[in-house]
Amino acid sequence: MTVVLVHGVPDTEHMWDRLAAALGPRELVRLSLPGFGTEVPIGWTATKEDYADWLAARLDEIGDPVDLVGHDWGAILCQRVASVRPDLIRTLAVGSGPLDVEYEWHPMAQAMQTAEVGEQVMTALVETAPDDLAAGLAAGGAGPELAAIQAPRVDARMAECILALYRSAIDVGAEWQPAVDAMPHRPAMVFHGADDAFVPVDIATRLAQRLGAELTVYPDTGHWWAWERADETATALTRLWS
Repeated sequence: MTVVLVHGVPDTEHMWDRLAAALGPRELVRLSLPGFGTEVPIGWTATKEDYADWLAARLDEIGDPVDLVGHDWGAILCQRVASVRPDLIRTLAVGSGPLDVEYEWHPMAQAMQTAEVGEQVMTALVETAPDDLAAGLAAGGAGPELAAIQAPRVDARMAECILALYRSAIDVGAEWQPAVDAMPHRPAMVFHGADDAFVPVDIATRLAQRLGAELTVYPDTGHWWAWERADETATALTRLWS
């Protein structure tokens, strides 16, 4: 079976480097979201609907149901596609993607969702020297090595996509959670870092209950559990897929 990994924001496919190495040889596809180190399609508006439709189309191209893994915004999009195109997915593994009616967006997201303030925030990010931006990302929990990979890839195109995505998703929980709650259960796992600065643990607990999924909460781990706990995550995923 094909394993498909979907990253979040402001990451690129390189967020999966450690996990991909830990998984070893297998049919593995690391998708790069449009605008995140990649070009964007003509007419791209970078809304949550655009990204969900894009992900469904990529999975459709594979031809057989996949083992889908998503982190952060990738996890939100994976949940959406699983709810509207269940035929595309064999197993579902997600984490740190708060598709929940009770979730309140973290302060940085709220800033990006605010007119003018968001533009100022993203301009400052794009204009920050990569070393300084890497230090800021590391302080936010990305870890020094991952932050050093991320920082040089934050550009004006990514900034525009991030703003549009977050502004389309102010009420994403109310809009998308009902379909996730109603979809048939499939083999699933939910991962979370106990020290996640952006998504509280109770979001993961409720998600696991709604999906009928196994929940793994890593102690002493932040938002990027797939990077920090690559070996443990690979072991858990291999068990899920078998």
